[in-house]
Amino acid sequence: MKLKLAFILALKLALLLPASVSAAHEEPVWRARSGPWGNLEVRTVYLEAPDSLLAAIAKPNSVTRWVFEQTTEAAVRDLILRCGVPAATVTKLLDPSRRIVSGNVLSFYPTIEDLVALPSAARAALYLELAKSPANEYQRDPVYILGGDLEDWLMDDGLSESQKELFRKLVWKRGDVLVFSDIQALLTLAKNSDEVRSTFRAVTRVRSLIVELHLPLKTDRREFLEYWSAGQTDAPSLTFLHAITQRRAPQSVDITHFLPSLMRQRAYTFPELELGLKGRFPDCHWTSLNFFNTTPKDFYLDTRLAAAQLVENYVTVEARTTSATSCASWMTAKGCTPASISPTISC
Repeated sequence: MKLKLAFILALKLALLLPASVSAAHEEPVWRARSGPWGNLEVRTVYLEAPDSLLAAIAKPNSVTRWVFEQTTEAAVRDLILRCGVPAATVTKLLDPSRRIVSGNVLSFYPTIEDLVALPSAARAALYLELAKSPANEYQRDPVYILGGDLEDWLMDDGLSESQKELFRKLVWKRGDVLVFSDIQALLTLAKNSDEVRSTFRAVTRVRSLIVELHLPLKTDRREFLEYWSAGQTDAPSLTFLHAITQRRAPQSVDITHFLPSLMRQRAYTFPELELGLKGRFPDCHWTSLNFFNTTPKDFYLDTRLAAAQLVENYVTVEARTTSATSCASWMTAKGCTPASISPTISC
């Protein structure tokens, strides 16, 4: 039951439709549609990895490389052409001076000019093919621009103007989500060690949300308490929830105060380095399945075990809203299992 409630609460929050959006592009602000959760105002915020974590992350050089495994040059040529890569670019890529052949593994080294020359559809098709190999790390696990607001993502990101211009040219679509893979190309435009460090920090950016409840409460008090406690009569947050429903003066409260203790502690943070010592950093499965746990169960770090928990204890129900479909598309792009992308999941 706890896991059921975790998914329902987390995904209901994710699927709130904006009722209105601020005209100021600098800081997008919108209000969620009305409901038992109360009057919510939402803002975006971008989190970047701390220096301690950046120092421990393996960093690529500035040479872009595409790797094709278990194949031949003729097969690669046909594949690239089918993806829509211009014939002139294909000819340059296959130049013997710009590729390395080692058995049935072919490595190509495109220039920035080659990358920019790729049409958007061709880039998406080609990068999805490259993503099938772990050797193409940044096609397999790209930078996600969630929400699709590229200019909002680029604002105050630490990249130089020339890097931002290149970034705009090289984004591509993975499903319905805007992504970026050419980190090495950005590094070629870094002029010193500070810009290199800023580049690495920028590509760790993750969009999050700051959500505030506006008081006094204008929805049904009983429904409000039931929603935010997820129906748990012993929820630790109930004391505070009861208290704020009695407020009469106009004010706002950050909804992180309503979350279970573990999630409240982890909100707006990157995993600590010691968590990586267990072999893998926490992901969306670990977070969702531990949502109501006081002490996290780290066996959910194993994707196989987490997926088994979903398959054995949850069923998928039909999506009911357009926003749910969009959420499902995004989670599919992130590689989540079908059982984890339903807008409502029940045991």
